[in-house]
Amino acid sequence: MKTTLVLVLLALGAAATNARAEVSSTITLASDYDFRGISQTARDPALQASLDWSTESGFYLGAWASNVDYGDGTESELELDLLGGLSGNFTDDFGYDIGLARYNYFDDGDDIDFTEYYVGLSFKAASMKYWYASDFSNSGDSANYIELNVELPLPNDFTASLHVGRSSGDHWGEDKYTDYAIGVSKTVGNFDLGLKWVDGSDYRPGTDIGDANSSESKVVLTVATTLPWGK
Repeated sequence: MKTTLVLVLLALGAAATNARAEVSSTITLASDYDFRGISQTARDPALQASLDWSTESGFYLGAWASNVDYGDGTESELELDLLGGLSGNFTDDFGYDIGLARYNYFDDGDDIDFTEYYVGLSFKAASMKYWYASDFSNSGDSANYIELNVELPLPNDFTASLHVGRSSGDHWGEDKYTDYAIGVSKTVGNFDLGLKWVDGSDYRPGTDIGDANSSESKVVLTVATTLPWGK
């Protein structure tokens, strides 16, 4: 499966290198794959890639892949997400984003594929997005996620980011929780460097889940580059 992951990631990057200008691909190396405050790689590094296509009208399609590790007794090693939506602006400062994302897992004896729908609004440096899944992780239960993000420019071309998100709904029940993140990033040449503190420890499932699906606070380092270069 690791060989399959590498081939998928390379294919995503190669497609963007030879594609038209409205197609791009981002390759990311992360010290952990964090999803809403919970580690998806048992606190191990992740290799990730996206392939994104957009039009001047605001319609877009995308694919995103990453390795995953949900611990003993699970089989999934690769996540491949497909998404599509429409984004645009009401005014120069006020924007919107609506769409859906399909989460697919391979070597998936776990059977956890599911679909989420989202709607988002942005105003200047702040954005808010609401996500809804009627069958979260193929559990038969619905789930909601609402997040608020703020990005602020700092001296020397650094950018600060603030995030807070809330997971709730039937799937989470009494385990509903809030996650937080504070980060800083900077672009150096063709590479985007990011460092953030993430905390999802409000999630307390009542059992010791170890590193797999860990929600303990952590620092995540990312290095990313977007192809094609020079665009």
